[in-house]
Amino acid sequence: MFEDALVESSGKLKSKSKYWMLATLAFNLAILAALILFPLLHPAALPRTAMTALLTAPPPPPPAVRPTPAQVVRQIKSIEPLNAMTAPAKVPRKIDLSKDPPPPNTSTGVMSGTMLAGNGPAGSVLDAMGVGSKPVVVTKQPERPKQPSRVNVSSGVAAGALLTKTTPTYPAIAKAAHVSGAVLLHAIISKTGTIESLQVVSGPEMLRANALDAVRQWRYNPYLLNGEPTEVETTITVNFTFAG
Repeated sequence: MFEDALVESSGKLKSKSKYWMLATLAFNLAILAALILFPLLHPAALPRTAMTALLTAPPPPPPAVRPTPAQVVRQIKSIEPLNAMTAPAKVPRKIDLSKDPPPPNTSTGVMSGTMLAGNGPAGSVLDAMGVGSKPVVVTKQPERPKQPSRVNVSSGVAAGALLTKTTPTYPAIAKAAHVSGAVLLHAIISKTGTIESLQVVSGPEMLRANALDAVRQWRYNPYLLNGEPTEVETTITVNFTFAG
C-alpha cells in the first residue's frame, strides 16, 4: 500500500509541477515585456539625466594640425670687389726707387715731317700739306667660280668636237630581216675626249650591239670650260640604212 501511495503521489506531483513551471515562465516573460515596453510608451517617466545622455551629441573631434612648411634658407654669396685696395700692414719709412723703370727719354727740338707723317692720323694737317701718309687700299681678288665636274651639252655641240668616227657595220641578220632605224645612245665623254660610259636609250635590238662597238672607238676634242677640260654628257644617234 505504501508503495502504491508513493507511486500515485509521484504521478500527481509530476503533473502539477509541469503546469506550475509553464505558468511561472509565462509570468516572468510578461514582467520582462512590461519592463521593456513601459519606457518606450511613456518616455516622460524616465529620469532627465538619462534623456540628456541619450540626446546630447558627442563633442566634435579636435581640428587637424597642419604641418608647418619647411623654411628654405637661401645662402647669399658675398662677392668681393675687383681690384680692391687694401692698406699695407706696415708703412716703410724710406722708398727704394732703384727698382722702378727709367723714365722715357724726351728730346727737344722740331720733329721731322716724315716722322710726323708716319705717326699722324689720316686727314690731319700733314695730309693736307701732302706730307702725311695715306692709307693703303688692298683690292681683294674675286673668287673664281667653282668648276662643275660634268656639263650637259647637245648632240650637235658634241658632233662638232668629233675627231675620229668609226662607221658601224650593218648586221647581216638585220639586213635579211629588213630591220633598219636609229639607235639612240647616252654617252659620257671624259676630259681627254674618249668615251667613258655608253648606254642604249632606244633602238632596234638587232642594231644595238654594233652601234655600241662603233661609238666606243670615237674620239672627241676635250671640252673646255673656263679654260679647263671638263667631262661632257650628251646623246649620240647612230642611223642604220640599207644604203649605208
